[in-house]
Amino acid sequence: MKCFVGIDLGSTTTKAVVLDEEGRTLGRGITNSRSNYDLAAEISRTEAFVSARFALLRREVERAAGSAVLDRLLAAFRLEQTLVQLERLRAALEEEGEKGAPAGARPALSRTLSAIFDRLVSEEENRFEAPSPSERSDFFRDAAGSAFSRLSEEVAPGNGVSVELLAGLYDKCIVKVENEPVELGFREHIGGALRRVGDSPEVRAAVARATDAELDVAGSVGTGYGRARLPFPKEQIRSEILCHGLGAHALFPGTRTVLDIGGQDTKAIQVDPSGIVTSFQMNDRCAAGCGRYLGYIADEMKMGLHELAPLALASRRPVRITSTCTVFAGAELRERLSLGEKREDILAGLHRAVILRAMSLLARSGGVENEFTFTGGVARNGAAVAALEGLVAENYGQRRLNISPDSIYTGALGAALFALRAAA
Repeated sequence: MKCFVGIDLGSTTTKAVVLDEEGRTLGRGITNSRSNYDLAAEISRTEAFVSARFALLRREVERAAGSAVLDRLLAAFRLEQTLVQLERLRAALEEEGEKGAPAGARPALSRTLSAIFDRLVSEEENRFEAPSPSERSDFFRDAAGSAFSRLSEEVAPGNGVSVELLAGLYDKCIVKVENEPVELGFREHIGGALRRVGDSPEVRAAVARATDAELDVAGSVGTGYGRARLPFPKEQIRSEILCHGLGAHALFPGTRTVLDIGGQDTKAIQVDPSGIVTSFQMNDRCAAGCGRYLGYIADEMKMGLHELAPLALASRRPVRITSTCTVFAGAELRERLSLGEKREDILAGLHRAVILRAMSLLARSGGVENEFTFTGGVARNGAAVAALEGLVAENYGQRRLNISPDSIYTGALGAALFALRAAA
């Protein structure tokens, strides 16, 4: 089967999409962007092909055993990947501790790390067995970091180890682990996943067919904030404006206006009935009003990024905030808290301020036409969506607002579509 790959190298996440010859999405992959852009592209591409194999497998397994079996098999596969990454992280922390910790503190540090990682593995195993696992970040770095920090505070004091020492070691080692070559693909872990779910002969045969299926890459295109660093020839690079316009049109053919809020920039785009860009405005001077700004706020509040929106939506009296300068985000937040403002009201005001900056770009690009499509990572943020809906209605009247569950992949989808067109 011929397939086509699009990779969107963003400032915070790298996405990949695999299409078949008919332009249908076979698979999607996402990872944190790294200083090693080649590796970020490789990991997102690997994840997209894992997803593609599971798409092929779904056709087989649903006929043989039903979708519930495949869902459990996918959960088992993700567990296998996570356990490999945890083992790498554990080894890195132990090695760094041997080098960096005072000699007298090393035995206690070793005991503490063993206790933490035993708990981490146990929690992952229990999560797999839970009927309804709690929501958490999709990224290993964030999920592992949150759990490691929590367990450090529980385990370290009893062993006489500083929580600050553990945090410093983690910060050093997670970067190292993220930048190691990885083997997290379908073939590496599907066997372990099968053993976990107690595979039947029908399921094993379906897995064998999905594993052996030929996926021949007939074309690739790269885009995104870091597209110049992608390991692609120049003719296989497209601007993110063009890719987001085409990707949004593919998801919602009636799209005329696109707003993309990514980690480092915001783009307001107008497209014609074919998805061709007719005008755009882009804020690329700093991360103000973008996803990275919300990331800084999450760090300051010691929260996961996915926790911001639910808290902001609980606000009853949003604080009016006029600045979204990332450089001063921490100071501004601390000042608001010192004045007695509630966290949810501050967050609601911050989300509104982010969208106000986007509204300015939309106005300069030509306004908001019907239909209006919101893309990028911030489109997953319910508080940002609520603020956008309110401000669009206030300024332009009712507009149809499209948000795909896969909105973060819009740029990669557009890039894959350009690869498909180039091969036609």
